Amino acid sequence: MYHVIKGLVLTESQCWDPDSERSYQDLFDKLDTNKDGKVDVAELRAGITAMGMSFRRGAAEKIVSSGDENKDGGLDFNEFNKYLKEHEKKLRLTFKSLDKNNDGHIDASEIKQSLEELGMDITKEEAQTILQSMDIDGTMMVDWNEWRDHFLFNPAHNLNEIIRYWKHSSVLDIGESIAIPDEFTEEEKISGGWWKQLSAGAMAGAVSRTGTAPLDRVKVFMQVHSSKSNRVTLLGGFKQMIKEGGMASLWRGNGVNVLKIAPETAIKFMAYEQYKKLLTPEGGKVQTHQRFMAGSLAGATAQSSIYPMEMMKTRLTLGKTGQYNGMFDCAKKILRKEGIKAFYKGYTPNMIGIIPYAGIDLAVYESLKNAWLSRYAKDTANPGILVLLGCGTISSTCGQLASYPLALLRTRMQAQATLEVSDKSTMTGLMKGIMANEGFFGLYRGILPNFMKVIPAVSLSYVVYEYMKTGLGISK
Repeated sequence: MYHVIKGLVLTESQCWDPDSERSYQDLFDKLDTNKDGKVDVAELRAGITAMGMSFRRGAAEKIVSSGDENKDGGLDFNEFNKYLKEHEKKLRLTFKSLDKNNDGHIDASEIKQSLEELGMDITKEEAQTILQSMDIDGTMMVDWNEWRDHFLFNPAHNLNEIIRYWKHSSVLDIGESIAIPDEFTEEEKISGGWWKQLSAGAMAGAVSRTGTAPLDRVKVFMQVHSSKSNRVTLLGGFKQMIKEGGMASLWRGNGVNVLKIAPETAIKFMAYEQYKKLLTPEGGKVQTHQRFMAGSLAGATAQSSIYPMEMMKTRLTLGKTGQYNGMFDCAKKILRKEGIKAFYKGYTPNMIGIIPYAGIDLAVYESLKNAWLSRYAKDTANPGILVLLGCGTISSTCGQLASYPLALLRTRMQAQATLEVSDKSTMTGLMKGIMANEGFFGLYRGILPNFMKVIPAVSLSYVVYEYMKTGLGISK
């Protein structure tokens, strides 16, 4: 990129001098294609593309909005010059923080060490791939000029941006909140960016769950009522529910399912931070296995805290018209008829299910991420939104597939009091009964609507999350 800039904006007799306003003036003149004395978003985007630079979606918009002091929709030369100089200062600080041995160069081992300090474990090969995207002269080291020129028109000026590229699950909500929480940088924790991202994720989850609530209800209906002797199909389940309670009944139980997002997210985040501190030596970096353990324990803590709401969601979802007059009425009736222990029916399979879900979700995501970095990360560590959503969707689906039998056992145990059966089986007894009467695939009743809701759930989550980020002023 350094040579591209030189070729575009400088004559053979000139040298690129970052401190020279003449160099910035030549660059500005090249970008200002309509010669109106301003560089707008379209001109900046076209200029960056012409330079052969790889940049993130929204980079041109962010640069213009950051430097546009008079809010006229473009950068005049003074604004352009000021933005680049301020941006270079930030890049210089980041470069120095990466240059561990102060030799004026960054190598793969320094990139690996810096990312590990931020909680992201990568291999030596992955660090070399990131380095190659910036290395112009092929020395496998990056000096200040290469670093500056690579990020000159990238609004990211902090190494934490590389972590944000591969931040996992807060965008995705497919109805099961037992994935390992996201990492937040110290900058995000201090600035308050963490709560904005959690809020955006919670709102995305609320809309996503509401949009896919009919599929979720028919899944629960099939888990509880479908068997070899009483087969409930997807279409048949919808017909039964609509016949019994009308179209509105398809969203029965969705209110409590949405309400539990906020406390569960907050508890899981706070618990995750505390467990990481307990499991990591003072001053040490968080290893992948420690992150898995902390995430699983945080998920268990959050699920334990809100499990009565999970129980009520199942009862409301399976309830008939007029049986319950809202969440509080449901809670009172359960307490009066079955006692306090009823709120924790199915708790054991739910807790056990966290381990395969979180473990497989994390392992598959890391494998997909590493495969992408090793094969395609030539110019940038940013995989793009389609790759991120694809990796997240596949890993979450694999996690659900592994833990689904336990989720089915949980739902059946929660619903036992509503069924006309005298035998209130334990988890092992229930599993043996299902295996004996329905076979192995009986443990996967309702899996079809569960998979059907993944794509719309992910799509809704992402769209709402992006709108919320814009509304809350979260930088991309």
